[in-house]
Amino acid sequence: MPYVNVKITPENATPENKAKLISGVTNLLVDVLGKNPASTVVVIDVVETEDWGLGGLPVEEFRKKRSSA
Repeated sequence: MPYVNVKITPENATPENKAKLISGVTNLLVDVLGKNPASTVVVIDVVETEDWGLGGLPVEEFRKKRSSA
């Protein structure tokens, strides 16, 4: 039973987009590894940007720095 945990920030985290992620990840495991979709678990965690870091910076600072480069 594959278990996949996807962590995303809240931008565009609509129920429709989450459903697409669940479907897409499940199909990827079916296509690449031959896994049974009925026993494939996909969990999506929405992480607030203040709780997410990248490159040693909070994600909002990282994004500002990247956009001004």
